[in-house]
Amino acid sequence: MLKAKVILVALGAALAVPQALAGASPEEDRKESVEYFKQMFPDVPFEEFVNGQYALNEDRRKQWESMQDFPPYEFAVAEGQELFETPFANGKTYASCFENGGIGIRQNYPYFDTEKNEVITLELAINRCREANGEEPLKWKKGAIASISAYMASTSQGKPINIKVPDDPEALAAYQDGKKFYYSRRGQLNFSCASCHVQNPGKWIRADFLSPALGQPANFPVHRAKWGELGTLHRRFAGCNNNVRAEPLPAQSEEYRNLEYFLTYMSNGLPVVGPATRP
Repeated sequence: MLKAKVILVALGAALAVPQALAGASPEEDRKESVEYFKQMFPDVPFEEFVNGQYALNEDRRKQWESMQDFPPYEFAVAEGQELFETPFANGKTYASCFENGGIGIRQNYPYFDTEKNEVITLELAINRCREANGEEPLKWKKGAIASISAYMASTSQGKPINIKVPDDPEALAAYQDGKKFYYSRRGQLNFSCASCHVQNPGKWIRADFLSPALGQPANFPVHRAKWGELGTLHRRFAGCNNNVRAEPLPAQSEEYRNLEYFLTYMSNGLPVVGPATRP
């Protein structure tokens, strides 16, 4: 733990700008973020940022490409499709809860519900669909909900992420809360999400090669070698909090949903590539 902290502090001593986005609107923030990463990695095409560390490290990319013929998540996706198409006790299916029957819609999540005044993630919508049809909710981070989410993501592959922040003060507040969370330092190591994924992507922390923030949400759910299974984005958020010795929040908490809202908006225009694999 001490060695990891020393390495993290050493990185923190050489933090690059921006410390935080200073745009007057979410779209100005996004443009500033994209330009920042383009300048940091001028040889990486914009669409390649969805591949994270594999766009930056040739050795890692070769290992990743070798897995693509038989990706480790394919059985989970098949399970997710079966679950998605299996009727509830009342005879309805998940398709009844979603636009276009739930097919090809991943790129529109999360969205801000102006009637309920909250961010709706895909996993939240999946469980609310279950509850609306008299079913028990699924656990949030892995298992069936990750499989269903992965199947739905697979039907959107190649579609550009299209997150909107409506002209609504509550929607803008949710976006700003997510942005504040992303740039706020926390935990015993006093690091923010941005410390690794904005200020130091392309660098190593022990065995971890840091990926840029741009494009990260496009991959989820992901199959991590560390997990040996699929997991949701909120599972990854909790893991990152643990890494900096901060108390993780519950999956689908308001804070994590707002964080996902901000982070996904920053990747607008990039294609959905989930599910994906990561170390």
